[in-house]
Parts: sequence; structure tokens; C-alpha cells
Amino acid sequence: MITLSSLELDPNSGLQLRRAGNLTAPQGRLLLLHGVGSNEENLAPLVSKLPPQLEILLVRAPRQLGPGGYGFYQVSFATGKPTFEVDHAQASRLQLIALLEGLPPLPTVIAGFSQGGIMSAGVGLSAPQHLRGFALLSGRMLEEFAPSIAPAIALEGLQAFVAHGHRDGVLPVAYARQSQAWLERLGVAHVLRLYDMAHEISDTELSDFSQWLRSVLNVKG
Repeated sequence: MITLSSLELDPNSGLQLRRAGNLTAPQGRLLLLHGVGSNEENLAPLVSKLPPQLEILLVRAPRQLGPGGYGFYQVSFATGKPTFEVDHAQASRLQLIALLEGLPPLPTVIAGFSQGGIMSAGVGLSAPQHLRGFALLSGRMLEEFAPSIAPAIALEGLQAFVAHGHRDGVLPVAYARQSQAWLERLGVAHVLRLYDMAHEISDTELSDFSQWLRSVLNVKG
């Protein structure tokens, strides 16, 4: 059974979160970000399949979109492609960086599903000094975040994990290829994993992600 802490407010960022995993002597830290219209408990089932040596922070997005549903920004697919409020996305990115700045030192990765993955990439590339790496799980990279990307020298040592489904009907797999090309241009070390799945997280993907986390965070045992 997965045990989550009660919802707490981070005073540095104004974000709410729950804690799970190893809270006494963690070897590393993972921030997990949920997709739009969901909440932090949606990714709780992943905890039992990730390295037990990690402290895991399940972060609730700051904008309430409905009962029990939150987002880092509101998005619409009415035109056939995602449209959104850039200012909201930027504000959420800065809140996540503020959260990282206030945490005790510990090797850290930020990762997320769908919109959570989008935000993870935005934070990772703009504030690499706080992270060992970031993961895009069925997400994409936003051109709107490009002006905030750190200089190439600051990105040295950062690593990325990009995972996507061939049958994704929400964010097509082409976004993963675009992310790969962008990371290559930036010189960011990364791995790309494509799976026979839709807009979801599969067990095989979780296993690959867990191995990547162990390597990036240098988890022992």
C-alpha cells in the first residue's frame, strides 16, 4: 500500500504537494508532476514501481480547473493543436523553480506526465543548477520557453529521459522526435524510448524510467 503524506503548502513557491517514498534517509529526490485536469494523487501508483531509495514529491499544479482537477496552465485542443496562456505556463515554471530553490540539497530529478512533462522540461532547461535531469513522459517541449533556456555551459551534465507512445492521440509521437532534435541541438545528454501505447504510462516504460533514475541519481542498493 502506498503511503502519502498529508497535503502541505510549500512557503517558498506557494505550491501544494504530498511526500512519498524514503523520507528518512533518501539517496535522491524525484519531483513528479501530473497532467492537466488531474491532481497529485493521480501519479501515486507510480511510487511503488520506482527506486525505494528516493524521496518523492507529488506536486499539485497551481491552477484549479474543476473539482479535483488542476493544471499548470489551461490548454485547448479546439483548433486541432494545443493552444494555451503562455503567461500562466511561465508563472508555473517560476513557481516550480522556487520550490526547488527552497528544498534541502539532494540529487534531484523532475519528471511529469503530459503537461507535467512539458513543465519538467521547461524547468530542467531553465534551471539546470538545481537538477541532475528531467523526464518527459508523453509530453513535449514548448517553443515559448526557449528564451528562458540556460546557456550551453550550464546544461553540461544535465540528462533527459524522453518517453512516448506510438499510438498517442493527444500529443502525437512526432512531439517526441521534436524534443529529441531540440535536445541534440542543445547538447543535452538524453535517451528516447518509444512504446506501443497510447497517451499513458506503461509498466515497461516505468521499468526503463526507474533504471534511468538509478543511473542519473547514482542510487545504490
